[in-house]
Formats: sequence, C-alpha cells, structure tokens
Amino acid sequence: MLSKYLIAWFPMILIAIANGTVREFVYGPRMSDLAAHQLSTFTGIVLFAAYTWALAVWMPLASAGQALRVGLMWLVMTIAFEFVFGRYVAGHSWAALFADYNIFKGRVWVLIPVAVFILPYLVHVMRR
Repeated sequence: MLSKYLIAWFPMILIAIANGTVREFVYGPRMSDLAAHQLSTFTGIVLFAAYTWALAVWMPLASAGQALRVGLMWLVMTIAFEFVFGRYVAGHSWAALFADYNIFKGRVWVLIPVAVFILPYLVHVMRR
C-alpha cells in the first residue's frame, strides 16, 4: 500500500500548482502578498484534505500506523520537492525558501507540510 501512496503523492504537485495559479491570477492581485499567502495555505490544506479523503475511499489504509507512515513519507517528499525544485529549478534563494516558514512574520506555509503529514492519519481515524 505504501508504494501506491508514494505514487499518489505526485498529483499533489498538480494540486499545489493549481492552488498557486489561482492565488497569482485570481485573488492575489486583489490583496496583500501576506493575505494571499495565508489564504493560499488554507485552500491548499482544504484541497489536500479532499484529495486524501478521496484516496482513502479508493485505497483505504489498514491501520493508524500505516497512515502515519504514509504521512511521514509525504512529508519528506513534500519538503524535498519544495526545496530542490524551489532552489534548483525555480532559482529561489535559500533565504526566500525559508522565509515562508517564518510564522513570526505571518507566513503560515509550515502548516502545509504539517497537514500533509497528519492528513492520512486524520482521514483514517475519521473514516473508522
């Protein structure tokens, strides 16, 4: 089951890109960068939750432990993708990449990896 959930992580990239595109072109121009970032974080979590729920209906996880292993795998993949892609493909500086994790400046992006980690477990528990 872990290999299926490993593959199932990749559409999350498309979900994140779609979420970011909506932020950039729909509501981002109408609000401050910080507010757009915060709203985008919230909508990203909602979209990932819906996707995780759909996966759980289609491919239910057998146990809470398995759900936590999936969450950990998704967390590692998400952070690795963000920093590798952000740095070496998008060309962002390390400072810019880490800035999104500064909750003291209202940057709540850290909630995305937290959600990606915990969502398989939460969905598993809620579906029981």
